[in-house]
Amino acid sequence: MSQPRKSVFITLALVLMLAAVLSACSKSDTASPDTSASSGNSGSKENIKLRMTVWGSPEEVAPYKKAIQNFEAKHPSVKVELQHIAADYDTKLTTMVAGNDVPDIAMMESGTIAFPMAEQGKFYNLQEFLDTDTEISPDTLVPNITYSLEPGNVIGIGPGPESFALFYNEEIFKDAGIEPPPSNVADAWTWDEFVEVAKKLTVDTNGKTAADPDFDPKKIKQYGANISTWWGVYSNFIYSNGGDFISADGKTFGLNQPEAVEALQKISDLMNVHHVSPSPVQSKNIPATNVALQTKKVAMTVDGQWASAGLAQSKFSFNVGVMPVMKEPVTTVVCGMFSIFKSSKHPQEAWELLKALLDPEASIDMLTAGTWMPSPKDWYTDPALLAKWTENLDARPSGYKEAIVDVILTKGHQTPTGYVKNFNNIMDLVNPALDKVWLGQQTAQEAMDSIAAKVQAQIKGRRDIKE
Repeated sequence: MSQPRKSVFITLALVLMLAAVLSACSKSDTASPDTSASSGNSGSKENIKLRMTVWGSPEEVAPYKKAIQNFEAKHPSVKVELQHIAADYDTKLTTMVAGNDVPDIAMMESGTIAFPMAEQGKFYNLQEFLDTDTEISPDTLVPNITYSLEPGNVIGIGPGPESFALFYNEEIFKDAGIEPPPSNVADAWTWDEFVEVAKKLTVDTNGKTAADPDFDPKKIKQYGANISTWWGVYSNFIYSNGGDFISADGKTFGLNQPEAVEALQKISDLMNVHHVSPSPVQSKNIPATNVALQTKKVAMTVDGQWASAGLAQSKFSFNVGVMPVMKEPVTTVVCGMFSIFKSSKHPQEAWELLKALLDPEASIDMLTAGTWMPSPKDWYTDPALLAKWTENLDARPSGYKEAIVDVILTKGHQTPTGYVKNFNNIMDLVNPALDKVWLGQQTAQEAMDSIAAKVQAQIKGRRDIKE
């Protein structure tokens, strides 16, 4: 449910500066966070209008429309105007806010504009609603899908959590006579076991595998694995190895520390030492996960569970196992979020709408298609509810429940965009340095040490601890 990444940060910074100036003049933005500001009476004769903004494909917008329909049926005095912003969402929404054209509720991205707006005091603290609501609380939600500016100040709740796993082509394993990846986390491969299998499944144009001394790494026709160099993917292995992007006290750069360095180096070695995973340059010739696995360009891929939808549509024999483990099994949880703007005159109704948007019944088509996962925890633990979106479906192969459903509940880790302050500026320094690691031009230690001083100057702390 994350929107496509865009290079809009400079534009956003300028617009946010304008927003900060205008907000000082805005009566709506200085509204009390007290939820009593709402009419709080959706059953009254007062006609209430809420406006919400979302991004996404038409297929993703359809569940929102259904949720709104359900909400309006329960709250006949409230009408919801859905504004679908198909492109340049962050820029357009930020411009709207700067011009005091603010929706009541909006889909937000933690890695881009959510926290900058939260730091300007634009959102209601949803903790105040969670504290008093009788239907929903943090304990009823999948872990790691609430986003907080600081402890006790929840600025958004994710409508669809996503986690990571190891997808693979069953036929490749069968033909090679190799046992496929285990789906049970207790049986997960070690990193070394994963590398050995990847070697056997990496094949050159002469039919030699990467485990063969005559293997030619310049003529690979099938990679054993594909580990993306996106932080969303490699963060799984940093956490698995006990590392982090930032120290536990929020004061120190973490990626040049031994645990993170080892994880980054092992991923680089897949490309440059073992030749079992494509480098960023080679990846330009690797298609999307569903096509790469179907056409046997790749045997295994670490990807988000959203890949299930495309894999199911490709109509071939795929399955999913747990990711290899360095020290502890971990999956990073990523998702967009819904936030309520403080300028809303009807925060209680907006909260009720947010709850309706989290209802899996409204998004059941996206759940069964494999694109989304539900937010309420009981849809993972109640057998009848779990069956609705995981059983007898092309998008949910036999390993899905163990490799994804069980793991997200017990081994989930919040995305670094949710707790590392100033994350984007930090990554603006980290990403170019890591490019040299992925290309084998520097070791992970050399690359991370080379930028440590500059990154340290950008360290602003953690959102998950009180300072």
